[in-house]
Amino acid sequence: MHPTTHTLCALLACLPLSIGTALAAVDASQAAQVGKNLTPVGAEQAGNADGTIPAWTGGLPTNAGKVVDGFRQDPFADEQPLFVITAQNLEQYKKRLTPGQLALFTRYPSTYRIPVYPSHRSIAWPAEYYDIARQNATRTALIEGGNGLKDYSSPLAFPIPQNGLEVLWNHITRYRGGSYERETTTFMTTPSGDYAWKTERDRLAYSEQLSDYNPAKSKNILYYFTSINVAPARDVGNVLLVHETLDQVKEPRMAWQYNSGQRRVRRAPQVAYDSPGPGNLRTNDQLDMFNGSPDRYEWKLLGKRELYIPYNSFRLADPRTPYTELVTPGHINQDKTRYELHRVWEVVATLKPGERHVYSKRHLFIDEDSWTIVEADHYDSRGALWRVSENHILPLYDAQTEISAGEMTYDLTSGRYIANGLFNQVKNAYRFGLKAKTSDFTPAALRNIGIR
Repeated sequence: MHPTTHTLCALLACLPLSIGTALAAVDASQAAQVGKNLTPVGAEQAGNADGTIPAWTGGLPTNAGKVVDGFRQDPFADEQPLFVITAQNLEQYKKRLTPGQLALFTRYPSTYRIPVYPSHRSIAWPAEYYDIARQNATRTALIEGGNGLKDYSSPLAFPIPQNGLEVLWNHITRYRGGSYERETTTFMTTPSGDYAWKTERDRLAYSEQLSDYNPAKSKNILYYFTSINVAPARDVGNVLLVHETLDQVKEPRMAWQYNSGQRRVRRAPQVAYDSPGPGNLRTNDQLDMFNGSPDRYEWKLLGKRELYIPYNSFRLADPRTPYTELVTPGHINQDKTRYELHRVWEVVATLKPGERHVYSKRHLFIDEDSWTIVEADHYDSRGALWRVSENHILPLYDAQTEISAGEMTYDLTSGRYIANGLFNQVKNAYRFGLKAKTSDFTPAALRNIGIR
């Protein structure tokens, strides 16, 4: 049993941790723990027994540092690592590392390292969303088979999850600062450190935040998403449009692509599951560590663990660091990373009999305070560990949300990797409070968006 599994069982009364059919929301007595023993989003409020994980006391205040051109001042800039894990001292720390992290030490014994800093529980959301999450605890439920939600209001479906699929839906429905626009760059590397790159401008709009929101037409839409290539020149103007649904049995994800060279809009049903992403280094359902329908897997909740995970990644987002200094052979420059000890939910997804996916198993580790997947191990059809993903989360204290300072997927076989979503060379990369309407996210709108 993992060190904190006893706490999990006490809170959930040791309910079954796998999912087959629909489950009801928790009762009022369980929900009453939210805001007491549990934080407003369902994390354990107390620190751990030896004091290496502090209690949650509200997260970083909105004035934790200066914000200049969208870059947040690091409130922990003066801290030094408590220790640095290397291949030489790995044995004494391995119980608090994932199989994927251990594999990276084996693959890159002379260069991969994990600098461990003091832990800070920095995540905070606006108070009104805490109230919504608390209400969801007693009303939101999984639909039959677990491939969607009913009676849900955004954000956070299950502050007190009862199984692995509910934990996954918490990642999907977590608070992301509301509707936003962002500009980020992705690097696809070779083993020598050479790379191709592309810059994208994304817009994500939650349906209920659109100016012309119509529940009768958009009730089943979780969010609308567009992504347009803005560099390099050969890809400029290509656009992807996604309508992400809540009940994915009733209405699967809908996607379209606009090719600026052909000036045509086409349906894109392949933008899902294991269709290849950029550089064939990740699958489409790996963006944001996992997205889309969970229907091809059985999801098992193993409990909670204390792990060294990427956290408070202000150094990785430092505008003084050029991309060429971050993107190094084998893996990103680990000297620019920060890891801390935090509690995570541990979920294993196993491919269902008769279903198809390039990953036979996915091993996910989800931060308890943000509900973000921070580590993910991906296994091939033979059951061998193939790819390792790390999500370097960054709290935006002024916006009371968190984002990724970089999402990395390392291919252990080829020695290549993809560094997704870097933005430390872009002023005001994330812009919240997006004003949009439904007509901005239709196939007809793609041509206008993609004009060079």
